[in-house]
Amino acid sequence: MKIVEHKTPFDIFAHWFEKAKTKKEIYEPTAMCLATVGENGVPTARMVLLKHFDERGFCFYTNLTSHKGKELVQNHNVALCFYWGILGIQIRIEGEVEKVSLKEADNYFASRRRGSQIGAWASKQSCEMENEEEFKERIAQITKDFEGQEIPRPPFWSGFRVVAKKIEFWHEGDFRLHNREVYSIASDKKWEVSKLYP
Repeated sequence: MKIVEHKTPFDIFAHWFEKAKTKKEIYEPTAMCLATVGENGVPTARMVLLKHFDERGFCFYTNLTSHKGKELVQNHNVALCFYWGILGIQIRIEGEVEKVSLKEADNYFASRRRGSQIGAWASKQSCEMENEEEFKERIAQITKDFEGQEIPRPPFWSGFRVVAKKIEFWHEGDFRLHNREVYSIASDKKWEVSKLYP
């Protein structure tokens, strides 16, 4: 897949993302690896789901008291990675996170299925679970508490936007002669493009 010249990296991302969504072999095209760094300087990584993106950045949502939630507050530097193997494509994104607005968080939470909303309230994400029955009881209690009414967004649950500083588009080539182009944000806020050896 050739990178289109004179396009922003977000145009290219959108084009490749749409391609990925057409492939039935890609079970979850929104899945992206999120790497964060804790206070101890040790990186951690996990898969999260891209919920929306535009030229402001790439958004995902989480429990703010979770391991990643705490790290994101402590250190705003993050990296994302998409890999769609059937297309021979990888996209690496480096940048800083900022919290989404309260309205954005409320709107997205309201769009979730009710079971997922209940789960967000019930889960003490990343905390040790003493027994599964206690979790089931929390789910049952919260289901009862919100019976017959809309479920509000928990105050400890919100979203983050990754504001990209660098985006690398990698496309698999024959004999490991891969195509790599990097878009980096310059001091004038314009994107500079460079090619890398594979």
